[in-house]
Amino acid sequence: MYQAYLLAGQECSKLLQVKDSCAFYPNLYSNTIKHAVKKLAFSESNTTVTTRHSSSSSSSPGLDTQWDVNFEIPWSKFPEEVMQALERGKRPGPKLRRQMARIVVTEMMQKCPHVGKKHSTDVATNMVAKYPSSLQDVIEGDIVGTGYHSLVKQLQNRIENVRRTSTPKIRKRKHQTDDSDQTDEIPLEERAAMQDTYGCIKWNVKFLPLEETQESQQQKMEKLKVMFQHSDANPEEVKCLMKSTFYTQHQHVNQGKSIKCLREEWPFWFDELGMSVHFMELTGIDLKETFTRNLDLKGKRLLDYMTTVCVNKSKKFLQNYARLQRMRGLQSGCSDDVIEMILLLLSYFDEKEESMFFHAEDTCLAEEVQLEQVPLTPVVIVCEFVMYMLSLDRNLINTNISSFISALCLMFGSYYCINIHYPSELASTLEFLQGCFLSINPEKGTKVENKNSKRRLNVNPRVLTLIQELSDHEWR
Repeated sequence: MYQAYLLAGQECSKLLQVKDSCAFYPNLYSNTIKHAVKKLAFSESNTTVTTRHSSSSSSSPGLDTQWDVNFEIPWSKFPEEVMQALERGKRPGPKLRRQMARIVVTEMMQKCPHVGKKHSTDVATNMVAKYPSSLQDVIEGDIVGTGYHSLVKQLQNRIENVRRTSTPKIRKRKHQTDDSDQTDEIPLEERAAMQDTYGCIKWNVKFLPLEETQESQQQKMEKLKVMFQHSDANPEEVKCLMKSTFYTQHQHVNQGKSIKCLREEWPFWFDELGMSVHFMELTGIDLKETFTRNLDLKGKRLLDYMTTVCVNKSKKFLQNYARLQRMRGLQSGCSDDVIEMILLLLSYFDEKEESMFFHAEDTCLAEEVQLEQVPLTPVVIVCEFVMYMLSLDRNLINTNISSFISALCLMFGSYYCINIHYPSELASTLEFLQGCFLSINPEKGTKVENKNSKRRLNVNPRVLTLIQELSDHEWR
């Protein structure tokens, strides 16, 4: 009996110690209590001790982990102007949305002072589900990503602002470091695999197609090599062979074969036709068709926003815009608007043009390109906007690309087909293009390289800001 009471005292002491360190983790504290109850259940006296402690802890503020299940969005507290917009299917303006976020967050934090990102996501999902026409992330009628990410961001920003004014510095710092609800914690050794598989539906195919063998795959690979040497190769036959050998192609990538080796074994892979087949198998998305469709749908709105709104916000952006205007008419084989849109997008995110494009002389031959000056990541070699090449790992993998759009699609496809992470210096531009123009919007993860152990949000806040601004932008 003495040992039982001694154990009960030890467990209660542990709970009191855990309580302080778990102030921001109601779930963890609740689980600790449950664990203690199990350990003390072997005797009646210990059960009494546990019950008493559990009863006292359940009355402690901030420990209701089920508040979000029955949380009701305070529609009745919204200003009439907000409700009028919502009921009529119109988008509330930025000022009204901020008021709406303040009211919702106030209500949430009254229920639980330590609201996490999961709670914000649940609430935002319910709000968008009720009023999709007014609150969903939409550009030209096309839902961007999940449709609720920008509202989640707005709620999270408001929560952080409230915490910033009410939380002592030392506790706030600890909270930002340890709160697992802010973003998914992924060990460093697992992060690379997560970035490789991001956006893919068939990244690691484990088995050959039933009708295939290693020998048949080898034979088809050799046949593709021969066909590549002939300009009159049947495109449909190439597509069929590339599709049936997808298993072996991606096995070679996942085994870490060099770019030079991959190009020798699969020459069609780095051609527009072969890349489109592999990308479709890997992601389920038609690379060029999806890009051009979204370009027609959203490109004009994006360009109009850049040239009428952004030019008035930044002197540097205005200077870049003026430079591009002087270049108009010099390009060949592509609409001036597409080139301008991409370059202005880079300028908007303050990302370096030379990380995506390397400008060479218009008379430059492939062997004359100074590859030592080119980044290791996929880069479009631009010959005065007349001809394009693609460099990867400082290897010219395609030296005859006729259009800017084709070059852009090949560059983007390389990141996925060859397991390359987005470089941090192009993170925002590539993530925006991925989500808005290629319709790749996974719920979790990121394809951006991580040079340190800092965690990244699943959705780039700068990208969300632009999406929201575009959704609000009135034009025409």
